Amino acid sequence: MANAPSVLHVSPVIPVVTIDDPQHAVPLAKALAAGGVSIIELTLRTESALTSLKLIANEVPDILVGAGTVLTPGQADAAVAAGAQFLVSPGVTPSLLDYMLTLGIPVLPGVATVGEVMAVLERGLDTMKFFPAGPAGGPDYLAAIGAPIPQVQFCPTGGISLATAPAYLALPNVSCVGGSWLTPRSAIDNQNWQQITQLAEGAAALRMK
Repeated sequence: MANAPSVLHVSPVIPVVTIDDPQHAVPLAKALAAGGVSIIELTLRTESALTSLKLIANEVPDILVGAGTVLTPGQADAAVAAGAQFLVSPGVTPSLLDYMLTLGIPVLPGVATVGEVMAVLERGLDTMKFFPAGPAGGPDYLAAIGAPIPQVQFCPTGGISLATAPAYLALPNVSCVGGSWLTPRSAIDNQNWQQITQLAEGAAALRMK
């Protein structure tokens, strides 16, 4: 149950979303869904993030909502209690991974090195977040990992845009990418949900395996 292949095949792009005002949560989620993107990684970077997560989980059933930036077991517990359907960490320690594996929902642990990939693979997971994708080496680095470790599928996140996403998606070991460009802060602040729908349409049109 903790392995997350189903999460990686919902959309070519998993929007990485930070919401400051919970009142924006439901219309933002509906705007993404209207554009054909039915998944959200909602970051736990704001005090009200769990409130936004719960609102989306309760009011937008068409969206698969997960919690991102999970750093501690306590955050993982709180996210699951709020309705998170999967968990994403930017990196992972043995103790955090051990704990998340007990929660019974898909887990996408963050990795950035071959050693970290191997350590997560040893725990029975073959789907991972590659972060920060751009600074850590980009498509060339992921292609190199794919040679000795072809069984792992990645969702690279960090520094990816609509223009650079296709280079990642062309790799056999990349199922989808994570991106914050679908929900720009200016669009959220101005409640320009149509802009977010249009950005989601562009993301949904990317090639998906």
